[in-house]
Amino acid sequence: MEDMSIRRVDYFYATVKDQPCGACHLLCRLQDQGVNLCAFHAIPFGADSTQLVLFPEDPDRLIRAAGSVDMVLTGPQHAILVQGKDEPGALGEIHRQLCDGGVNVYSSYAVGDGAGRFGYVLHIRPDEFETAARVLNL
Repeated sequence: MEDMSIRRVDYFYATVKDQPCGACHLLCRLQDQGVNLCAFHAIPFGADSTQLVLFPEDPDRLIRAAGSVDMVLTGPQHAILVQGKDEPGALGEIHRQLCDGGVNVYSSYAVGDGAGRFGYVLHIRPDEFETAARVLNL
């Protein structure tokens, strides 16, 4: 597919207390440390916590910054990030390639930018990740 980037990305989990502005304060502190995220996801976790999923451009920078902002990280884990032109069938083609290669997509989420491009994160179980990378020529 034209105009599409597919790459491996590392991600980390951090669990924080669910409170107003909690993610905002943490993200601003990471920004102050020079951390750039290529993806971010926040998920309710229990009655009073939120699990943050952070996909840093530079994992080592995030690891260094986590200590200075009192954030406990779990990871790295591995995922696949797809970015490209938003056109019919773009996500289906990625899934078709993985299906043909015998790889199950464990979890995924996508977003369009409203201007014709999309981002898509695919979580593959660790025991299938290298097969997925080979199927997608990563």
